[in-house]
Amino acid sequence: MSNPSFEFTRAVTRKPGASIIDGLRAQDIGTPNLETMLQHHADYVATLRETGARVIELPALLDFPDAVFVEDTALCLPQGAILMRPGAETRRGEVVQMAPTLRAQYDEVLEISGPGFIEGGDILTTEREILVGRSARTDAAGIAELTELVAPWGHAVREVHTPEGVLHFKTDCSLLDAETILATQRLAATGCFDGYRVINTAPGEEAAANTIRFNQFVLMPAGFPKTAATLRAAGYDVREIGNSECAKLDGGMSCLSLRF
Repeated sequence: MSNPSFEFTRAVTRKPGASIIDGLRAQDIGTPNLETMLQHHADYVATLRETGARVIELPALLDFPDAVFVEDTALCLPQGAILMRPGAETRRGEVVQMAPTLRAQYDEVLEISGPGFIEGGDILTTEREILVGRSARTDAAGIAELTELVAPWGHAVREVHTPEGVLHFKTDCSLLDAETILATQRLAATGCFDGYRVINTAPGEEAAANTIRFNQFVLMPAGFPKTAATLRAAGYDVREIGNSECAKLDGGMSCLSLRF
């Protein structure tokens, strides 16, 4: 039995460009180093390819500093893709740039037309439902439009809330398998994962929550040894990927790819 929420044959990534120093960030914790980010990105792509998946690596978009974070541009499901409408207006052009790639991969590509907005970083797809977190980047109207679009494909959407001060819902959580979610204690405490098995990030390691399960691997940011040890003890094949530069732009493992 396949698990469409974490078993993939393809992924789309985009190389970071020199304009990344102008990327959006909640707070300034330093300027990203492009050379280091390129090395981390190469490690990330190589790990995806190690699973046997085909990775479509798109060139940098200098006009869009945040374009490396491709996940926000679309939701990829087995039945088709849905182009998002980012809450950050400066990022909406990234969706236009991504559309041809997805149309070449899918027979059906729909799009959020607005007036609401929604970003992929707020969407967690599990085997049973699509969880969408309200945030500064995703509003009720965007969630309502997504709900209408995915209903004919048999998907149910459940609206939840992103913790105050957290950029995206998936900043604080990720899917580990069909029944298990990795989450910060502050997000798990809201009860939004009732009915799932929850593994909490270690205290002080909240930034480890944004990982991805991609086929046999769990890709997590390097530098969070207690959470990594917890995941390995639970039986997961963990690969730690450098994320120091993306973290300066509030980016993590899920942000860097579209997976389908």
